[in-house]
Amino acid sequence: MRLLFITDFTEQFAYRLLKGILDYARETEPWVVCKMPPSYKKELGIPGVVKWALEWHADVVIGQFDPDDDVTLFKKNGIVALAQDYIVKFDSIPNITADYDRTGAMVAERFLSLGFKNFGFFGYNNVCWSDERCDGFKRKIEEAGYGQVFYKYDRQSIESVWNYNRPGLLEWIQELPRPVAIMACDDNQAIILLQACKAMGVKIPSEIAIVGVDNDEILCNLSDPSLSSVNVNIERGGYEAAKMAERMVKDSSYQGEDIVLKPIMLVRRLSSSVYATKDPAILTALHFISSNIDRHINVGDVLEVVPLSRRLLEQRFLKATGTTIYKFISYQRVSRFAELLLESNDSVANIAARLDEPDTRSISRRFLAIKGCTPTEFRRRELRKLGV
Repeated sequence: MRLLFITDFTEQFAYRLLKGILDYARETEPWVVCKMPPSYKKELGIPGVVKWALEWHADVVIGQFDPDDDVTLFKKNGIVALAQDYIVKFDSIPNITADYDRTGAMVAERFLSLGFKNFGFFGYNNVCWSDERCDGFKRKIEEAGYGQVFYKYDRQSIESVWNYNRPGLLEWIQELPRPVAIMACDDNQAIILLQACKAMGVKIPSEIAIVGVDNDEILCNLSDPSLSSVNVNIERGGYEAAKMAERMVKDSSYQGEDIVLKPIMLVRRLSSSVYATKDPAILTALHFISSNIDRHINVGDVLEVVPLSRRLLEQRFLKATGTTIYKFISYQRVSRFAELLLESNDSVANIAARLDEPDTRSISRRFLAIKGCTPTEFRRRELRKLGV
């Protein structure tokens, strides 16, 4: 099989999708892949891309296509084409899309659990996946009764990602209430927002908490503070897209169907590691816990960084979060354990060791108490939901 892949390879999304495609190829037959930048497609036009693909003997084309691209030309020339969601979805060819509504709802649920009452969305103008993520986010906010405090900024065109209206964005940030929880449509937009906030001296996450989408680990971990993001099962989508494309090549009567990527979980990092509180002592405690969640910490460790008596800290922590420090740490560590169960194939014992838990049975008991199932059962159940 020969694949022409037209996408933006400056983003990790493309490489994760390609990894899934090649995972399928390793199980079946070798695939030859040619990577073409979208700028080259714009220069050639779709007729030029079709001509190039025919000369290269491409079987499949996967690409970011513009709304006015005549993608039917691929099929007319015997080439299977799939559209990676870019601006609009296509009716004439299958789309590699995602459950955008659920992704937005997942972020809203996280922010609501942290006690936020002000919310915003930072996205692109007239882009299907940005709009649908916003819809899912706002719907969940409205269901919780906070639809009247929702602030949306979507003046930016996706075709000028890094050439945005900086004065307009800074003005929007200035007008936001504090504290406020913002969902960005993807990690690129989240980083732009984060940098703009830092330029204005806005504190993240205590004044503005931010969550992106796609979990681009390079962007997320190099940002300061590190960026929380929804991890989407992109590799699985690539695998399923390759499987379907091969069937379409071999059976011309099969038209294919949309491949829907599913959100796995929200990977929590420092950009959203805060409850909606203005109490500086509690913010310090929460920041310490979030920064050290991968090691075995206790209430005594928290007291060392917060200049309060244990009784007073416990009282103020309970008021701000609705739970005790001990229960909060336990819940956060179990949640981190759950993330690692889905992010890797490591054994339960190895993951426990990574979290500085020498007694696997102890963390498994706490996991069962909080999640209602064992770590192994949780992994099996959640991966089954994702079709893995």
